[in-house]
Amino acid sequence: MKVVHLVAGELSGGAARGAYWLHQALLNLEVESSIITTAKNTLGDKSVISLTDSVLAKLKLAALYKIGRMLLRVYRDRRPLIFSTGIDGLDFTRHPTYLSADVVHLHWVSGLVSTRVLRKIKKPVVWTLRDMWPFTGGCHHSLECDRYTKSCGSCPQLRSTRERDLTRFILRHKQASLPENIRIVGISRWMSDCASKSAVFRECQVTTISNNIDTRLFSPLPKKLAKQALGLDEDQKIVLVGARNVASVYKGFDLFLEAVGGMTKENIRVVLFGNAEEGVLDALGVPTTNLGFLSDAIALRLAYSAADVFVVPSRVDAFGKTLVEAMSCGTPVVCFNATGPKDIVEHRLNGYLAEPFSPVDLAHGIQWVLDQPSETYAEMCRSARMRAELCFDSQVIAKEYLALYHDALRSAET
Repeated sequence: MKVVHLVAGELSGGAARGAYWLHQALLNLEVESSIITTAKNTLGDKSVISLTDSVLAKLKLAALYKIGRMLLRVYRDRRPLIFSTGIDGLDFTRHPTYLSADVVHLHWVSGLVSTRVLRKIKKPVVWTLRDMWPFTGGCHHSLECDRYTKSCGSCPQLRSTRERDLTRFILRHKQASLPENIRIVGISRWMSDCASKSAVFRECQVTTISNNIDTRLFSPLPKKLAKQALGLDEDQKIVLVGARNVASVYKGFDLFLEAVGGMTKENIRVVLFGNAEEGVLDALGVPTTNLGFLSDAIALRLAYSAADVFVVPSRVDAFGKTLVEAMSCGTPVVCFNATGPKDIVEHRLNGYLAEPFSPVDLAHGIQWVLDQPSETYAEMCRSARMRAELCFDSQVIAKEYLALYHDALRSAET
């Protein structure tokens, strides 16, 4: 079987990295897997093909991106949230890798696959939803809005009051452009539920297959040694929090700050990783350490292993890959019992699911983990690692996708 994955952006990014690990796991299962991407760095992997390795392709993609941005200029008061029109992208359907493939697997494709090109795909398609964009009128997370279940329009993120606005055009264009033989995959039950309710995917077959990580890369290190390596006090309880963009409204960092403000602050240190403004932790009233942006698995593994608890205060998360990375390193996780993360943590077994979106209960969960007796805490750490290995390892997830590919091919033959 030959599978081609479509993955936008650099392969070091969160969504792209999960797709790349899946690709590697499929190769281990003797699937002829390859990736088409816009990444500059193909990691020296011959099975990864960049469509932006020519000046002409780069110029074309840049021009289409500018056209998409021009359409948004009409909405001068729109909220500063990520929004994609689906106009920018390259036609990959003439590429030899696509032509020889049996199955096309779409991942995060914004900026690689334009909506108009979707209708040209004449092969079985699997589309893994790594955020909400594939079924909305342009937003990547709808937050409090459910207009994607109808026809969009009057978009709160564009601050539009017109029913026939840009979002309605984008959503209807997606509906008209869907390939015939398509399987939709939500990376959490919450994402699958949203897709099933959406106007775009309501008639499609929707399956839930969790996001994946390489549990060999993210394996536990002794906490004492990890703390020493990061220059942290071995006797302090380390509360770790982090994301690629900590300031994002989706990540709920403000809820974390409020939670820590209400905690007993004896003998704890808050450690942060990710892109964040200088001094963001100054008002906490506890010792803090900012590790900055961590781009490689080795540094992340050290941070996760050094932590006594990892906190994910996201308001919305399609899955929660950092949760699984931390658990794979043997660290309990505290998050809200909502969206993607609620599928990952088993309450009071390998972490704590706090009431959405209560800073008070988030603080209670953090304190509850830190206050566990040593034997109970050690069992939580073992449970976290075991759950990551059994449920979210790339080899486990690759087998689920392989079964889905075979099913899609059988449907195409009938």
